[in-house]
Amino acid sequence: MDQKPKPSLIWSFLTLRCPRCRRGSMFRHKNPYKKFGINYMLDSHKYCPVCGQKFKLEPGFWFGTSYVSYGIMVIVSAITFFLWWVIIGFSKDDNLLIDWLITNAVIIFMLQPYVMRLSRLLFLGFFIRYNEHYDEEPPENNL
Repeated sequence: MDQKPKPSLIWSFLTLRCPRCRRGSMFRHKNPYKKFGINYMLDSHKYCPVCGQKFKLEPGFWFGTSYVSYGIMVIVSAITFFLWWVIIGFSKDDNLLIDWLITNAVIIFMLQPYVMRLSRLLFLGFFIRYNEHYDEEPPENNL
């Protein structure tokens, strides 16, 4: 009875692991900030190195990630707005709203490479579920 522990869903998403086995890295390069280029940031393996799951399920598959990325950035903006409001506050007599907009834009710009990767993984997670027997059963969506 040698059972492998089930990896955490949240931790596997935050560390950008395959949604099927939660162990294999989805992207070739661990650091999306090392080179600034879309080809470098989104350079993923064709198949999971651990379970063999195909990552690009069909042509144009990744277009749906823009909606996921947009949703994540709306949440980030709402959080920064709330924190700014609680910590610093807003008033009619100053430009704190403009300061928040500039700060929020900088935060969004800095998070963009990681969020682009995370949105790809979350979108793939809508279609591929965790399989604890990933090493015994072949992936279903591989064509």
